[in-house]
Amino acid sequence: MAIYAIGDIQGCYSELRKLLDTLRFTPDKDQLWLTGDLVNRGPESLATLRFVRSLGSACITVLGNHDLHLLALRFASKTPAIKHNLDRVLQAPDAEELLDWLRRQPLAHYDAGLNTLLVHAGIAPSWDGPKTLQLAAEVETLLRGDNPGEPLELMYGRKPALWSDSLMGADRIRCIINHFTRLRLVTSTGAMDFAYKGPLSDAPTDLMPWFDYPQRRSGTLRIVFGHWSALGLLQRQLLLGLDTGCVWGDSLTALRIDTPDAQAVKLPSLQAKRR
Repeated sequence: MAIYAIGDIQGCYSELRKLLDTLRFTPDKDQLWLTGDLVNRGPESLATLRFVRSLGSACITVLGNHDLHLLALRFASKTPAIKHNLDRVLQAPDAEELLDWLRRQPLAHYDAGLNTLLVHAGIAPSWDGPKTLQLAAEVETLLRGDNPGEPLELMYGRKPALWSDSLMGADRIRCIINHFTRLRLVTSTGAMDFAYKGPLSDAPTDLMPWFDYPQRRSGTLRIVFGHWSALGLLQRQLLLGLDTGCVWGDSLTALRIDTPDAQAVKLPSLQAKRR
């Protein structure tokens, strides 16, 4: 059995299938870990959702910000006017089945045997492994409940930017979701910055990547994440950043995570260069 982690797909279904063929992925003996953002911007979000769902237990995917926005379009009574190309998903004959499946996916997945945590964007510097899973479960329970629209309506916004255990209600839900699905840089206090999305080399000097925060409490875990396409492939001993901008015309990247010293496999994007 091989376990492969793959970065943000964002509707690039054809690239995903070609990459799996390159890996010789076999669902009855291998497993995929996906960093979330299955949908939006790319041309084949519906096909991507259908395929990932069809893999069953052979695939673990966490929820990304674009996945949550799709769910909000279906379940929330109001959403901001954010550009998307998700109408084909929402109007599909199997939309209810697909979106019911999607809302039951986790925000974080941990494998103790691999000492590896899978998230879409990142986690707060003050969270250790158990805290991360506890807070993920708080939101997952709401999304899987009878009123999934409630947390989805509350997630939009940038405040509060700093995690505190005393947060309650909408602020607590929003802060948890933003860390899991929107995090890139933090301030010296650990507060999230939402403005900068570019390459690390050009980042403001008063900010740092969440994973470089000096007192980060999750430092003993290996963390697999995506979301930050301008960061590109990041490989460190306990960090694996896999969003290599397939939807922007760059590449889709996979790496086997159950064996040491595996080499990343990149498939060039079929999309036009957009940056």
